[in-house]
Amino acid sequence: MGIFAFKLPDIGEGVVEGEVVEWMVKVGDEVTEDDPILSVMTDKATVEIPSPVDGKVISQSCGVGEIIPVGSVCIEFEVEGDGNTIAPDETADEPGEPENDADDMADEPAIVPDAAEGEAEDSEEPEPTPEPATAEEASPGATLDVVTRSSGKVLASPAVRSAARSAGVDLATVNGTGPAGRISKADLEVHIESAASGGIKISSPGVSQDGITEIPLRGLRRKIAEQMVKSYTTIPHFSYFDEVDVTELELLRQWMNANRSEGQPKLTYISFIMRALVKAFQSGHGKINSRYDDEAEVMSQHDAVNIGVATQTERGLYVPVVHHVEGMDIWGVGGEVIRVSTAAREGTATLDELSGSTFTITSLGRDGGTGATPIINAPEVGILGIHSAVERAVVREGKIVIRRIMNLSSSFDHRVIDGADGAALVQAVKRLLEHPMEIL
Repeated sequence: MGIFAFKLPDIGEGVVEGEVVEWMVKVGDEVTEDDPILSVMTDKATVEIPSPVDGKVISQSCGVGEIIPVGSVCIEFEVEGDGNTIAPDETADEPGEPENDADDMADEPAIVPDAAEGEAEDSEEPEPTPEPATAEEASPGATLDVVTRSSGKVLASPAVRSAARSAGVDLATVNGTGPAGRISKADLEVHIESAASGGIKISSPGVSQDGITEIPLRGLRRKIAEQMVKSYTTIPHFSYFDEVDVTELELLRQWMNANRSEGQPKLTYISFIMRALVKAFQSGHGKINSRYDDEAEVMSQHDAVNIGVATQTERGLYVPVVHHVEGMDIWGVGGEVIRVSTAAREGTATLDELSGSTFTITSLGRDGGTGATPIINAPEVGILGIHSAVERAVVREGKIVIRRIMNLSSSFDHRVIDGADGAALVQAVKRLLEHPMEIL
């Protein structure tokens, strides 16, 4: 038998590191070649990494939420044959054995806390015995306190942790009934039901609450935070607001949807706005369909109009891209928007579908409010925010009439786009939306 050390492969797109989102295997598992073993998030997308060999998992080098560089060992397998690395000294503890002896632990390779959780929780081997409880700690509900004080961690499987995150539950508040205080799915469900029925303190008028829940930024949330900080601290944003009378556009949209043929998608405002942007870029405002390289101080103006559509998913905000909008008709745009946004929500979007945008649209849909200051999706130089279309009383030719009005918000990179140019683009889009036949 030999040991095969697997290094995080080159994922492409210039990616040099990734964050471990999920381990699909645990120490002791038998895997076959091409089985998914871990999920890694990069700046572009979340990618599942398959096993390169048949073998048994004997170690994992990092835990969920940790950053791992491309080319570094992330997992080791016991395989038939020689493997690709030297086996550890036979006197060392076998992987998966209980780590109860402090001296033995000193001789083991350093393992970060999250990775240790992933190994200890899911293996079939005996788990560490907690320190004896004191009289105070022996009371009902004290089991978890004993475990967390002695081991410094909460024991639960990745599936339970995922369910807890989805439910917004801090596992440190859940009473584990398993060995060494391990939290099972049933324990979590009891905790959630207890909270819903009043067994857990819930905020209510007149009752003070002192609890603090720490929520670490991991996965996509951390990537979003990094990108937002980079964008807002390096780009001087110029914002511009305007309102658009979309009464005629709404009538046209409804008529086209009512008369669309089989296979044609239902059109939304976004489809018309994307086509309006193409016409605006092609009629004198193309400078804003660009990407700016900070280090080289070069702005690259694109002929291709690749529009990113900010899409809210259960995992956070993704920006799938509709490529070459300039080459599509309104129906093609509508179908592609549905396709890429659905892929983003389902987690199946590819790297190509999540990269290469030259301009971004962000919409809060029916809850869009009246205004916002959208943050630019760097390295682009502009972004357009769409707000809800509502009926308002407006003055037309000296009379008060009811019209459907939509607000637009925009931001531009003031290093390379002058305020007048940004405003002119929005006004060009506005004119097209108010005379929608010109869009077609």
